Order: sequence, then C-alpha cells, then structure tokens
Amino acid sequence: MPHRRYPRLLLAVGLLLLVLIVPGCAKETKEVANIPPLAEDEIDSEAFSKHYPRHYDSFKRNFEQEKTEYGGSVPYSKLEADPSLKKLFAGMPFSIDHNEDRGHVYALQGVTTTKRITPKTPATCFTCKSSQVPRLMKKYGDDYYKKPFNEVKAEVKHSIGCSDCHDPKTMELRITRPALTEAMARRGVDITNATRQDMRSYVCAQCHVEYYFEPGTGRLTFPWDKGFTPEAVYEYYKEKKFKDWEHANSKTPALKTQHPEFELFQGSTHQLAKVSCADCHMPYVKEGTAKISSHWWTSPLKTMNESCGSCHRNDQEYLKARVKDTQDKTRDLMNRAQQALVDAIDAIEAAGKAGADAKILDEARELHRQSQWHWDWVAAENSMGFHNPQQSMSSLGKAIDLAHQARAKALGK
Repeated sequence: MPHRRYPRLLLAVGLLLLVLIVPGCAKETKEVANIPPLAEDEIDSEAFSKHYPRHYDSFKRNFEQEKTEYGGSVPYSKLEADPSLKKLFAGMPFSIDHNEDRGHVYALQGVTTTKRITPKTPATCFTCKSSQVPRLMKKYGDDYYKKPFNEVKAEVKHSIGCSDCHDPKTMELRITRPALTEAMARRGVDITNATRQDMRSYVCAQCHVEYYFEPGTGRLTFPWDKGFTPEAVYEYYKEKKFKDWEHANSKTPALKTQHPEFELFQGSTHQLAKVSCADCHMPYVKEGTAKISSHWWTSPLKTMNESCGSCHRNDQEYLKARVKDTQDKTRDLMNRAQQALVDAIDAIEAAGKAGADAKILDEARELHRQSQWHWDWVAAENSMGFHNPQQSMSSLGKAIDLAHQARAKALGK
C-alpha cells in the first residue's frame, strides 16, 4: 500500500539531515572542547569568547558606531545639537556635558571621560558601567557607595560584559546588582522565583531604569515603591522631599530623570503581551547550524525579520513607517514641551527678580518641577516614545500643560 513508503521516505530524509547537520554540530563542539571552565567570578568577556564564539562575534558588533535619526552610538553633544537643554539643566552637570550614549561596550570609557565627574562624585556611578562592580561591592561592602569615584577609578578596567547578566559556571541569567532585587522586594516580588522570560527583561532592568542615590548612605535606589509610572515615582520623591539640584534660573528644587526604559515599558502593548526586552533587542538568529540569541544590542529596526517577524506579519516598510510616525510625533511634542519649559523658567526668573510674592513663586516652581519631570521622563528614555507611545504622549501633554500653568502663575495670571 502507498502509505508503507512513508517510513522509508522519512528515514531517507533523516539520514540526509544527519549528514548535513552533524558535521556543523561536531565543529561547534570541537571549538569549545578541552577548554578549562570559566572561573566562578570571571568578568573578562574575552574569556567567554573561547566558549561561546558565535555569541561573542555578535557581541563585538556593539563596537560599531552609527548615528540614527533618534539615537545611535556616535558620541555627539546634545547640548550643541539643542542649546535649549543648557537652560533646562542650568545649575547641574548636564548643562556642562550631555552626550549621546554609546552603548554597553563604551560605558566605562564614557563615565571616566565625562565632564560631569567631580571630586565629590561617588563610586556608585560605576555601578552600571563595569562588570567589576560586584567585586567592588564585595570588597568594600556598603562603603562602596561612599567611596570617591576617582579613588576607585584605577581598579576598574572592564566595561559592561557577559558576567553582568550570566553566571560564568552555568550561563544562567542572573541579577548582579542589588538595587533591582531590593526594589522588587519592596514591591512584594521575589526575583529568585522569576521565570526565564521575566529574567530576559530583569537583567536589563538592573541598569535601564530611573534611580537615585539615597541621601546619607549614597546607596543606589530604584524609586518604585508607589509604582512605575512617572506620576507614582514623582510622588515617591515628593514624599521623600528629594531634589537632584536647585535650578540656577528659576530656583526650583528640580529632579533629573535618568533613563527609565524599564518603567516606560510597563503597561505597554508589548509588555502586556509578555514580550521581553531581549525578544526585540536580542532576537534569536541563525548562525550556521546554530540558533543563538544575538548579543548585538541595537535597534530592532536593524533586525526586523528576527525581532518583529516572529509576531508581526506586516510588511517591513509598513512596520518601519509605524515606528517612524510614533517617534516623529513624540519628538514634535517633546520640542513643544521644551519650549514651554523655557518660557516658564524665564517667567519665574523674571518674577523672582521683580520681587514677586514668595508663595506665588513657590507654586510656580512646583508646577515647573512637575513639568520638567514629565518632559524628562520621555526625553531621557531611549526609545523616543516607542516603548510606550500612550504613556509618552500623556507625559509630554502634562509637561506642556504644567509649563503653561507655571508661566501663567509667575506672570500673575
């Protein structure tokens, strides 16, 4: 009967696949055979390359430099590109030096050359810049957060690398920075019970977040006790009576947002669909006969087949157009918020010089503080709104409204 031929056909196909695939697999095994295992505390990514050459080849692509419309890795000055930022950050280091981020492999170089470092800068600023930080924390204990940056600088040689996210012995994903574990514990979440899919975002959330240095201890802290939204984090800081600096022109006790990628992602369409950071930014790619997770941390627009194609069936040009439309609209609204903030700052400064009522000035400054916070929540985040378009538009809309209120209050209207 005809169906009796199928086992023979399947056997033939199986043998063919064996001939085609096994040599490749054998070659991969040979590449990593007879190599001493990695040390438990290995921090040099070069050591990982001998065991995982394909992953490391993708990792090396992070050294490539490219400027895109809304990002990239070319270190241009944002202050020169947009002079209004000098007024928005007047009186704090970001008004002196504010460059485009260059990515993980340049993190150490960036932090050790920026003009924002002063003799008072604590070693805490190394926390998300080097794979040596866990060693430093073990060596100095809580004193790590109080050590002068320049005193520790000579000990730090490696930028962000493999060991920051992987256990060298098992290659399992792990958390190496205590701030994330502590913040989630305060929210009632035990990260040790996290699924692998959760970990594919949590390892990124060790650094791609808003944070501050706890007054008194200098301890790196994530302000998530009340929630992940800009409103919730603002209330956290308000309750703590915390400020990053006093604005030089308006005298506002202002806040500087860091880079809240993880927070903005919460509640987004992709996050609610259980998509992780790595699904888009570290997609699975085919390398010869192997499937690996790409370690080229770049825009998903450069890897659309792998990053987007596993879920979206739309034409790539359509998807690119959707992304561009979101980012263009975000940038337009951001510009409007910046101009509204500049006008508010000028009005508050003028009112102060004119001897305006102290109560009125304080009310105007509080509106300025809130406005700048909502604007910076999007401006400091690295997706130009795409990680959560609805939240981004909402924040920028509030920033514009609050800036207009601040200006009107200062003008006595």
